[in-house]
Formats: sequence, C-alpha cells, structure tokens
Amino acid sequence: MIAVLKQKIRPQQLEVFLNELTATGAIVYPVQWGEQSLVVTSPLSSAAVGVLDRSPLVESTIDTGSVFQLTSRCFQRKNTVIHVGDARIGDGSVAIIAGPCAVESREQVAAIAELLHGQGIRLFRGGLFKPRTSPYSFQGLGFAGLDILRELKARHRFVIVTEALSERCLKELIGTADIIQIGSRNMQNFSLLKEAGGAGIPVLLKRGLAATMDEFLLAAEYLMAHGNSRVILCERGIRTSCCHTRNTLDLSAIPYLKEQSHLPVIVDPSHGTGRSELVLPMARAAVAAGADGLLIEVHPSPADALSDGHQSLTPDLFRRLVEEVDRVAVAVGTRLTRNSPPF
Repeated sequence: MIAVLKQKIRPQQLEVFLNELTATGAIVYPVQWGEQSLVVTSPLSSAAVGVLDRSPLVESTIDTGSVFQLTSRCFQRKNTVIHVGDARIGDGSVAIIAGPCAVESREQVAAIAELLHGQGIRLFRGGLFKPRTSPYSFQGLGFAGLDILRELKARHRFVIVTEALSERCLKELIGTADIIQIGSRNMQNFSLLKEAGGAGIPVLLKRGLAATMDEFLLAAEYLMAHGNSRVILCERGIRTSCCHTRNTLDLSAIPYLKEQSHLPVIVDPSHGTGRSELVLPMARAAVAAGADGLLIEVHPSPADALSDGHQSLTPDLFRRLVEEVDRVAVAVGTRLTRNSPPF
C-alpha cells in the first residue's frame, strides 16, 4: 500500500504518524517522489489500514495489488522518461547505448567514439570494472580508466554509462558517469541497490542470470524505495538449458514489463546471445517488441578485444545495425534517436 501525503506536513507530525503505523506491525518506508511525499507500508494489517484511513496527513492511498509498489503501473500510469542531459530514454523513441564491453585504451575509446559520433549516438557505455567468471580474465582498468572516460565526456559530450560493482566503486564513479549500470550478477546485491537508490543518479538495472520478473522488479523497487525514480530495466538474457547461445534472450519480458511497470525497458542482445552474428536480428526483434532502447557492444577489432570479443560488433556491422533498427522502428510507428553531428 502506498500513502500519498498532504503537502507541508511538519516533521513532528510525520514522526507521530510513522510511529503509529509501525506500532501496528507494518514495515514503513518514507519516500520522497519528486515533490510528493509518500509512505510505503507492508505488510498491511487491518490496524494499519485504520491508521491510514483516519490520519489527516494522508491525501490518498494506492493499492497496487502486487508485491511491488513504486515500480507498478498501478502506482504510475504514465511512462517514466529518463532525462540525462539532452538524451531521453522512455519517451516513445528508441535509444541506442553503445560502446566496448571494457575500456582498454585511449586509442580504442577514441575509435569507438568517432564511430558513435558519426552515427548520431549520444550514449556511450564502457566498462571500467568487469565481474569476470575467471579471476585470471581481464578485470578492467578500474579507477585508472576514469581519466579516459572523463576526457571522452569533455571532448564529445557523450552521456556516459558504466558499471559499479560495489558501494566504493559507485561513489568514485559519480561525477564521471551519467548513468550507473548495476549488472546481472549484482541485481540482488541489496547493499549496492540501497546505495545506488540514494546516489541521485539514473541506474540501468540488468536482469539477473535466472531472475523471475517479480525478483527483477523488486530489485528495482529497492532503488526506488531509497529515493531513485530514474531506473531503466534491461533484459539481457537468462540461463536456460540451451547451449547454442550464451543466454536465452527473453523478448517476452519487454511487453510484460511494460504492462506491469511504468519504467523504460531496454534490451542487450550482445549478452543475450553472446554471438555477434545474432545481435542484429535480435536487436530488430527487440525494437519490434516495443523496447525503449538497445545496449550494444562494439569494438574496433573484436578478435583482439580483452573481453567479450565474440559478441562485439565490428564498426561496419554497427553501422548496419543502426540503419536496420531505424527502419524497424519506423515500421512499428516509432523512431530511432539520432543526433546530427556535432552534438
């Protein structure tokens, strides 16, 4: 249950109200939602309902009828649009976030930046911290790569998307990153979700390796319950018995999530398939299914990539993807977001 509070409530009044709810056995989460003050309560006993009904502080209540609250379409009917600089995600167009799996060098980043700039792509994704299965695989440049992203941002005015693996990592990235990615392996890292919820920066949340939709949306709920209304959901494939692809890309997640939630939904066909030759057709399919955006890995020379070269597109394949996705977007009544260089 979500209680929408009236304006101009004194701190002492709020404290008394929250104590009354807590005394009924309810778990209480005060949330500031833009200019609106909310209280999310769970579980809701008849005694708690009574407190809500008779309190003069409550403007209205919303029963979402589900285990998730702030992420629910019942809470907010209108689609959430994420504004980051001049970029928009969730506004009805299709955004492309692209870049290397891992930032390797200034030369590599410069080559990809030129490619993206030429295609009118504003959102640059590059990993500094890589959670690899093997401890002997390339783990990313770490904090040493921050200067590369800072220089890229200053020169080309890209919106920077990069992954945080820990609370310390998150704090160090703020100021350089415009969107923080929380990866599949960290989808249920609850301490990181809480920290990111209060960080004041948009979060791109990837679905866990075998997460259900409820688990995925409840992970987003952690972010929102801690004050972050700017959350992007990313379907990136799940682990199944199939072995012909790295993961099984669940495109049914797109319409399902958009029915259940107001949050924008993007798709990562690079990790979803793990095979560069499958990225283009699955990107087209994702747009046709209603995705708000795509997360695409690209590398100047995939064969030489230090991480995930097998699923990274060459520059020529990336240009082809942009053109094909643009045509599909128009066919289904939307458009691809592209900025005319210079940005």
